[in-house]
Amino acid sequence: MATVKPFKASRPLPQYAAHVAAKPYDVLSSEEARKEAGTKPLSFLHVTKPEIDLPTTVDHYDERVYSKGKENLNKLIAGGVLHQDGQPCFYLYALTMESRVQYGLVGCVSSKEYENNTIRKHELTRPDKENDRARHIQATNAQTGPVFLTYRKAHEIDSLVDQLANTKPEYDFTTDDGVRHQVWVIADQKSIDQIEEMFCRVQYLYIADGHHRSAAAARVAKGRNDESNYFLAVIVPHDQVRILEYNRVVKDLNGLTLEALLGGMSKQFDVRQSSLPARPAHKGEFGMYVKQKWFRFTARPELLSEKDTMKVLDVSILQNHLLNPLLGIDDQRTNKKIDFVGGIRGLRELERRVDSGEMAVAFSLYPTSIDELMTIADAGEIMPPKSTWFEPKLRDGVLVHLLS
Repeated sequence: MATVKPFKASRPLPQYAAHVAAKPYDVLSSEEARKEAGTKPLSFLHVTKPEIDLPTTVDHYDERVYSKGKENLNKLIAGGVLHQDGQPCFYLYALTMESRVQYGLVGCVSSKEYENNTIRKHELTRPDKENDRARHIQATNAQTGPVFLTYRKAHEIDSLVDQLANTKPEYDFTTDDGVRHQVWVIADQKSIDQIEEMFCRVQYLYIADGHHRSAAAARVAKGRNDESNYFLAVIVPHDQVRILEYNRVVKDLNGLTLEALLGGMSKQFDVRQSSLPARPAHKGEFGMYVKQKWFRFTARPELLSEKDTMKVLDVSILQNHLLNPLLGIDDQRTNKKIDFVGGIRGLRELERRVDSGEMAVAFSLYPTSIDELMTIADAGEIMPPKSTWFEPKLRDGVLVHLLS
């Protein structure tokens, strides 16, 4: 059963919320973050990506980076931009994108339950990125951004959320990408008790996004006996989670001509040229952009009839029957010839990457489903890297978990 507990959030005063809220640290490069936060002194990117306030010659993992993050967080607190609630609360965070609303309850979840697999994973973490987040937590003594969790929906939780959302929010602002962010503070003891009791009846929580944050938080918790034993999370019912495709671009054709590549593909896929950009319409269908041409190709029925959920993921089919055997992409985690493009950037970004000469070929995919994600996590298996892109994105800095 899942343990979810309230906490005393450190959060912006309402008039500062829109100015503090920042995209997650891992969706922006340092250069992009430096540009985005350059004219925004209150942006939480100064805390989560503090290298932007240091010379570009400073290594991103230099101790000075983490010290600057701590300094910038303390400055927001000392300046009265952030204040800490006087009692433990839950929070409700709503994201509205293109008329679709997603509600997440914000609280802290157990590091021990991360370790014993009550909080289930579907990705491996990279040691360098896990180390980075652990050092950031230790330096700032805070969890500065939430892990995005999901669970199989429960009607009783939905009903309570509907009641809570029918009141005036503490924050209500729209970010540059057109996403509306609303946050409610849940301070009354009756609602807090109800939320804790309801989640005690939820069997498992699933990490949707934030494997490095959660792994780092669990590592920091070892040997400590304080707030670090719980980590910050936004928990969304599975039927409200929106997953977009995570597309691939590859630097070369592995010595093949286009004709040879198409010939090799035809052994496992039905391939045809497309007059329009090929956005896959269903599972098992893919798009390919190469030499200013779009192709649409579909996996043969035998590739989709496997009983192993992992093998019939579209990202697995593409890897096992095209990227590896034809283009030489043996390991997507380490091979330098492949890169990944979140679906929110659209097919035009795939065309741009290829037409610029940066990449030779691009592949568009159909999104992985939330049911596939949970099935694989329940089986204790690991999905291929970059299998899911979640939209809309939560913002860092709206609710911060101080560890002491």
